[in-house]
Amino acid sequence: MANLNTQTTASIPTTMQQYYDRKLLLRAKPKLVFYNWGKKKVVPQHSGGTVQFRRWTNFAPLTTPLTEGVVPDGQSLAQTEVQAALKPYGGYVATEKFLTLTAVDEVINDAVGLMGQQGGESIDLVTRDAVLLGTNVQYANGKTARNQIKADDKLTVAEIRKAVRTLKKANAPQFMRGGRGYYVAIVTPEATYDLQSDTLWQDVAKYSAGERIFEGEIGKLFGVIFVETTLGKVFANSGAENADVATTLVFGEEAYGVVDIEEGGHLRTIVKPAGSAGSQDPLDQISTVGWKVEGYAAKVLQNEWLIRIEHGFTAA
Repeated sequence: MANLNTQTTASIPTTMQQYYDRKLLLRAKPKLVFYNWGKKKVVPQHSGGTVQFRRWTNFAPLTTPLTEGVVPDGQSLAQTEVQAALKPYGGYVATEKFLTLTAVDEVINDAVGLMGQQGGESIDLVTRDAVLLGTNVQYANGKTARNQIKADDKLTVAEIRKAVRTLKKANAPQFMRGGRGYYVAIVTPEATYDLQSDTLWQDVAKYSAGERIFEGEIGKLFGVIFVETTLGKVFANSGAENADVATTLVFGEEAYGVVDIEEGGHLRTIVKPAGSAGSQDPLDQISTVGWKVEGYAAKVLQNEWLIRIEHGFTAA
């Protein structure tokens, strides 16, 4: 079974391949929370094993007045390259007796949906783990290390305000919406539960009628848009008294970069009908449906524009 996909693949009608790819992406997108907020980098296929993210160096303020008739010295654009290794990811499911590929087969259709969900979760976990390598950490309630965090050191409005202050002092750029800038926070359901008990919390249902809403948005607070994911990192038994420690990421635009999986065919569906595996499927019984991203990577680009708040939370 491990080598089923090594033989020549039977051709799939182009329209069906496009349909399966669209369905895969449709099921993957709701899971791509960390991925969605990264700076997208389009990487052409067959372009090597690394991706280069580029960040521009900001210009320092100029406080010396100009002298009339004197042309001042110009400035030079400068950028820093941040490299990340591209790695392939993917999975598949095998089953018997798929129906014809010339119609939308129910089994294939369902399998593509399941593969899409798995692919989305997989890519987002890879992205999350890369972003968690950021070194700008804020421990809740004034603590100075993860092993000091207790269950009652919860995520509060004060912690959000502190993170916003840090980002503002770092001149972190904001995501723009309707002429206003916002930072973004990715939270776990545990963090959401604690924040929503604060009277200052603004639930998305209370303001969504008059604003364009970001995908996955659940609320806002002090210039921060909150999006929720069940894939947020929780460090089990890592705090004081074996408390679980959750993570909340608060960041500005272009704090981290990701490979664009929608452009260049990086994320795709692979459907192989019965009979395509040659001698490993001698009775034409086995078909497979899989997903694959040819090369993916995520990388923190600006540590000072990304804050990881580590905190406790109310037990279920």
